[in-house]
Amino acid sequence: MGKDGGFLTPKAISNRIKAKGLQKLRWYCQVCQKQCRDENGFKCHTMSESHQRQLLLVADNPDQFIDGYSKEFQDDFMYLLKRRYGTRRIHANVVYQEYISERHHVHMNSTCWETLTAFVKYLGREGKCAVDQTEKGWFITYIDRDPEVLARQELLKAKEKLELDDAERNAKYIRQQIDKATKEEPRDERKPSELKREGEIDKVTFTMPTSKVAQKSKTGTLSEKISPLEKAETTTFVRPTKRPGDKRKKSALEDIMEEEEKKKSKSRHVDAWLQKGIVVKILNKKLGDKFYKRKCFVKEVIDRYIGIVEVLDTGARVKIDQADLETVIPSYGRPVMILKGNYKGLMGILESLDPEKFCVSIRLNEGSDKGKLLRNMAYEDISKIMEA
Repeated sequence: MGKDGGFLTPKAISNRIKAKGLQKLRWYCQVCQKQCRDENGFKCHTMSESHQRQLLLVADNPDQFIDGYSKEFQDDFMYLLKRRYGTRRIHANVVYQEYISERHHVHMNSTCWETLTAFVKYLGREGKCAVDQTEKGWFITYIDRDPEVLARQELLKAKEKLELDDAERNAKYIRQQIDKATKEEPRDERKPSELKREGEIDKVTFTMPTSKVAQKSKTGTLSEKISPLEKAETTTFVRPTKRPGDKRKKSALEDIMEEEEKKKSKSRHVDAWLQKGIVVKILNKKLGDKFYKRKCFVKEVIDRYIGIVEVLDTGARVKIDQADLETVIPSYGRPVMILKGNYKGLMGILESLDPEKFCVSIRLNEGSDKGKLLRNMAYEDISKIMEA
């Protein structure tokens, strides 16, 4: 340790504390990348020999330095906007304040843009961001032009189009069934007519018990005061009989509902696709990061719909329902197992894959139809096999 105490003196410690965090931007030298704490320090730095040498280098080609600082500022700003805020609409000054919170950032006064507004307008002109001005200031929205993101969006659009086509086909089928039912069963336009009894009429007779007053009438004291209810001994009402062969016809909607129920009953026999030895992926977020989005293989099938799976990299096991799993598609030439359809449980080889239609082609390598090529099989109808 020297005479003045060196690194552990109070003055040295105080200087290190003051140097932490952000300082005023006006006392920062971008050429030398040096931050000064006050005006006097900045003045001394500008008069130093090292600063003068840097200025001579910049004076030889100033446009090159300014373009370099501008590109570095733009790249860092856009990277922060993409990673931190994504495609959300955000105030430009909020992003800028977070950007300058880093101590060694490229300062605005060393770029070709004098203000943040000029930089935001530049992003809007170049089509890198969607900008709009409000009473609260300038707002920007990042436009993601990543090829992977664009390809993913195209796949989602294709999948939505396929789902829409299926819905349109179902709607067209329902309309055809309704039109067919209306042609076969024309509506009866009934007109008002007179009320007439048709068919035989059965009379139902009720006998009222005689009252004690009627028995006392034999004495002659109350014979003349019997109520009208006691005189009425019988009451009749008419019950119409049903016509033989009169059956209610089903409507078109009831026929469609009955067909849908038949389809559902058929699908219930094939909806259990869980098989022992296949590789699947867990989709249940409630299981935590230990299992979520992890690939595993089915160790044992307890029920038709429930099995015990083991994670490939960690060996952790969990009991899970097939609704929380999805199938895994292997690479070309790898073995797979068919999980649905007439060839359920048979092994095959993955021949080709069509990402636009979300289907694959499988060549059977066992069974009576060995060597047969099965085309247009959905992703969820097959899965990778756990190889030893």
